[in-house]
Amino acid sequence: MATAERPFPTQARAVIIGGGIVGCSLAYHLTRMGWTDVVLLEQGRLSSGTTWHAAGLVGQLRSQRSLTRLIRYSTELYAGLEAETGLATGWRRCGSISVARTPERMTLLRRQIASARAQGVDIEEMSPREAGDRWPLMRTDDLCGAVWIPGDGKANPADITQVLARGARMKGARIFEKTRVAGIRIEGGVVRAVETDRGTILCEAAAICAGQWSRELGRRIGVTIPLHSAEHMYIVTGRMEGVHPDLPVLRDPDGYVYFKEEVGGLVMGGFEPDAKPWGMAGIPDDFEFQLLPDDWDQFEPLMRGALQRVPALEHAEIKTFLNGPESFTPDANFILGPAPGLRGLFVGAGFNSMGIASAGGAGRHLAEWMVEGEPSADLWAVDIRRFAPFNGNRRWLHDRVKETLGLHYAMPWPNRELDSARPARRSPLHDRLAARGAVFGSKMGWERALFFAPAGASREVGYGFGRGAWFGPAAEEHRAAREGVALFDVTSFAKLLLQGKDAEAVLQRLCAADMAVPVGRSVYTPMLNARGGIESDLTVARIGAEEFLILTGTAQATRDADWIRRAMPADARAVLTDVTSAWSVLALSGPRSRDVLQHAGAEGIGNEDLPFGGFRTVDVGYASALACRRSYTGELGFEIYVPTEFALSAHDALVDAGGPFGLRHAGYAALDSLRVEKGYRAWGRDIGPDDTPWEAGLGFAVALDKGCDFTGLAALLAARDAPLRRRLVSLFAEAPNGPLAWGGELLLRDGAPVGDVTSAAFGHTLGGVVALAWVRAEEAIDQAWLDARPLLLDIGGEHVPVRASLRPFHDPKGLRMRA
Repeated sequence: MATAERPFPTQARAVIIGGGIVGCSLAYHLTRMGWTDVVLLEQGRLSSGTTWHAAGLVGQLRSQRSLTRLIRYSTELYAGLEAETGLATGWRRCGSISVARTPERMTLLRRQIASARAQGVDIEEMSPREAGDRWPLMRTDDLCGAVWIPGDGKANPADITQVLARGARMKGARIFEKTRVAGIRIEGGVVRAVETDRGTILCEAAAICAGQWSRELGRRIGVTIPLHSAEHMYIVTGRMEGVHPDLPVLRDPDGYVYFKEEVGGLVMGGFEPDAKPWGMAGIPDDFEFQLLPDDWDQFEPLMRGALQRVPALEHAEIKTFLNGPESFTPDANFILGPAPGLRGLFVGAGFNSMGIASAGGAGRHLAEWMVEGEPSADLWAVDIRRFAPFNGNRRWLHDRVKETLGLHYAMPWPNRELDSARPARRSPLHDRLAARGAVFGSKMGWERALFFAPAGASREVGYGFGRGAWFGPAAEEHRAAREGVALFDVTSFAKLLLQGKDAEAVLQRLCAADMAVPVGRSVYTPMLNARGGIESDLTVARIGAEEFLILTGTAQATRDADWIRRAMPADARAVLTDVTSAWSVLALSGPRSRDVLQHAGAEGIGNEDLPFGGFRTVDVGYASALACRRSYTGELGFEIYVPTEFALSAHDALVDAGGPFGLRHAGYAALDSLRVEKGYRAWGRDIGPDDTPWEAGLGFAVALDKGCDFTGLAALLAARDAPLRRRLVSLFAEAPNGPLAWGGELLLRDGAPVGDVTSAAFGHTLGGVVALAWVRAEEAIDQAWLDARPLLLDIGGEHVPVRASLRPFHDPKGLRMRA
């Protein structure tokens, strides 16, 4: 409580809402970055929400390199906090074992070994007997194998929270418990104050780190924070023979369970496939150090899996059954970063039972975002701007969270699609495509055709690491785009309209390419951060003197729009509008695409009238559309933008016109194999904020001499002549019947890791696996370096010879798209 010596503040530089481990980590890191005037508010007591009942497991390895680094930072931080503050954290580096009951899970573990080696994480494969030697209580006769990660560990969540709080106080932060936040005052899109039941605090910045209360707090000010609480249960046993403090954490994902030592007994919990959401009507403000009623029926699948793995549990004393709600997000990644559309408001919430492992690194990077304007790492996987307003729909969240909790231990098949909360968003062509056999996947809520199943065939995606039911149809669709003509519905791509007298000036400042092009031209361009890293890549068409249509990735509408708006000067005479829903986009691709478009009614689309990169208004059946001469396949092609209400008639006209030319509908499985074969980068998979155009092979899209400054220019000039020790390259494995790569595979040279794969597919034109991979070396990397020694791709433990090239293996000169 406040005292006369420490009165409740009326102003602060930053106010943090929430006193769990994430809020305290943010306070700790802000003070270490020089923001000492920090106030943290907690409605109950520190750690009284979710933090206090967290299991405290800390596993380093994640599928994204930046998230692995984030958690590794957490482990380093926790290990050093006691020396800094004088308080113990309970951190113990006991290592972890993950076991496989099935050959498929063992294949996954071997793929994770390669990924871990690429990321510098110490890991080794173990036989069932070796795993049993390290964990003697475990049954092993039903196992295929295991992996051992010695750097993993466990911690006491409440202790770490208190230690971080002490560290923050030591640098000047003020912490007030039993203080309820009533609202956040926003004026002109800028945070001005945080209002509490004890008074108002004027501030420059605020951060919502309120755990499962964050969604409601955001809703009051129009910020979508898509998380939903679900019940998460575990038991604590009495002392058991053979259990000691250094017993490794054990994970048995096929049984949905984990184990860790606690006071000579075991904590056993897990992530059941069908979760139990909680708090649909809201979370009580006074839900402090509380639990939910026991639910042994819900816990039964976990108990069954645990007894199979540790038979001794059958006779162990069950001291405690804990059922504590935790917040989960639609994709099982946490939420971090600046609230879109507002200045000075940040969010750190929705940690999906990974808050203890992630809190150290998340607090650090959120502090960087607040102090420096951007984090020092690529955090797209957890960026709050990966979501759209519809993701905050309560019914949608409820249904999705039932599935996402179980994703922790579900098989993460490389082509896995979530089944819940679908369909949500559909193209006008959805029913047309479904009638032709489309098998749909989902991205950003959009139902998108993955491939077209033959008549009478199953409409299942077909999960696995090999060639599933999708492979044959996708191969035929791929060949149609290369040899004839294919039609793709890419309506889900996000579309932004920038209008106004200063529209060109805004884009010139934001984009690395020269945007001062005449009406009727389109430009491919990266947008960069101050470090020269790629914040997005766009196709921008100038459709009027003061009007630009921006095409970006399906998942990037919120993020890219927010990035552009934040960069626009306050007095800029320009306005940005999301027009995604106003336009359907049909992509015609292949040598016969011009023939089809002409037969559908388009005129003036020859090379002279419509060269590569050009666009013009054309007739397509009864519709007037914009035809842009571009292709994501590397072939002659056109992106046809048609008003949504004309989408069906335009589609039907193209289908009718395409009959004589063998037009085939195609989906995203084929589109991905076509673009990887051609070496086209995908933002968020192959390139991101940590990668410069020089490293990514996108120097052609940079105009250093366009006569004006742009974001990232100084960094690019400084790095222009430096040796490139890190480069994105194309790979090709001439093994038509070999294993498939999916991304994340390790690239080896002389037995040592030199890189890892970001995207991979089977290149049906080339006849083997194709991929994009980042290669790293101590010396400059050029084509001679790539050719000097054999390269091997580690695909689930199998080493496959590959060739590497700075240029794509298919049509390296790009002649086919300009035909």
